[in-house]
Amino acid sequence: MDVTVVGSGPNGLAAAVICARAGLSVRVIEGQPTAGGGARSAPDPEFPGVLHDVCSAVHPLGLASPFFAEFDLAARGVQLVAPETSYANPLPDGTAAVAYRSLDRTCEELDDGASWRRLFGPLTEHVDGVLGFFLGDKRSLPPDLPTTVRAGLRVLTQGSPAWSLLRGEDARALFTGVGTHAISTMPSPVNSGAGVMLGTLAHTVGWPVPVGGTQMIPDALIADLRSHGGELVVGEPVTAPPEGVAIYDTAPTALLDIYGDAVPSRYAKALRRYRFGPGVCKVDFVLSGEIGWRDTRVGQSPTVHLGGTRAQMALAEREIAAGRHAEWPMTLVALPHLADPSRIDDQGRRPLWTYAHVPSGSTADLTETITGMFEDAAPGFRDLVVSSHCVPASQMSHHNANYVGGDIIVGGATLFAAMIGPTLRMNPWTTPIPKAYLCSSATPPGTGVHGMAGYYAARTVLRKEFGIGALPKLAP
Repeated sequence: MDVTVVGSGPNGLAAAVICARAGLSVRVIEGQPTAGGGARSAPDPEFPGVLHDVCSAVHPLGLASPFFAEFDLAARGVQLVAPETSYANPLPDGTAAVAYRSLDRTCEELDDGASWRRLFGPLTEHVDGVLGFFLGDKRSLPPDLPTTVRAGLRVLTQGSPAWSLLRGEDARALFTGVGTHAISTMPSPVNSGAGVMLGTLAHTVGWPVPVGGTQMIPDALIADLRSHGGELVVGEPVTAPPEGVAIYDTAPTALLDIYGDAVPSRYAKALRRYRFGPGVCKVDFVLSGEIGWRDTRVGQSPTVHLGGTRAQMALAEREIAAGRHAEWPMTLVALPHLADPSRIDDQGRRPLWTYAHVPSGSTADLTETITGMFEDAAPGFRDLVVSSHCVPASQMSHHNANYVGGDIIVGGATLFAAMIGPTLRMNPWTTPIPKAYLCSSATPPGTGVHGMAGYYAARTVLRKEFGIGALPKLAP
């Protein structure tokens, strides 16, 4: 076997596909009984006609990623539906801030739309340059330097006390809610970077939902892998170094257990210092009908940020970072059936996906807290709940070993991780362990279902281990 990929998340599968298409023998080994890592779906245990997304649910980078653009998910039967409404943020007074794919409509409905236009207008006109900046390898010159400068200045501004340049409480909440996808105290460059990139995509490609569930994305990658001679093994955790070259779509610290004393001492010390971030408590609901939001516009949005005002969100993220549960935790919500009606079963039941930010390793069940937050924004919500299932942060690693303590970003929510990687190395996809490489979201460009970390790791492996300089074509 030329290459073994450990972990079957989108990054691991991206690396595997590239290596297999380059003519190498490739095996992907997954410890879980199903493949997909952070991009899996599964039927509800009580109502099998209702499909839940196990981890990620909405995928703006599934359309925008350069890797997926060349791989062409649509040509492989993956339908990504991006509604007119990208995301919404209910506010305590019963109103909401709403981001549409139309920048004009978004600005018209905000109290001070001019400041929102100043923030996003120049970026939406050069979305490829924005993606080149955020999804680049951080070692090459970005393809569009003027847009890189524009985006970088906005990240620095919104990641500092100067973030007040964005005017209007509704606009500030709308931006802050997007930034909290990074699970970081704010203002910070990591938080603002997420807000700038995802906000730009909201007004261009939109925030799409895969028809048939997120599982459709890894399934398309697996099909291509197999068509080029690759293998997939599930239900077999890797506990010893595999033969040949190994690419790890895992937390960096997994190398300590797999290689033991073979890890060079200096690198082992660095890995032991590696820090994971706060966690999430995931609660999947099954609802009997549509949510009656106080602001009816929210009912058109598959993605909702239940965090309240900017001040509330900032306070909550500080509490979580300090190891305390927030009274009003930042909660991300997805209603995939609004873009994919096939998620509704024959009795009218539909899934509701939620993540609430909690301290690392939290054992708390936040079902009642989240229900109360919904009740505040949509009175009568409780009466719609048919069932619920909670996975506390302490148990998130049971269905994805990378999510240590419930950290779905795998320790990557820092500026150092986004730019440098898990340890200080010129090439963050390499390790000092012979024939061992990393490709998880702990390496640049970080978290998200985009496949780019796998792309860069495969590029490195092909060049360093096999002398292959030209990457294979990915189109069907």
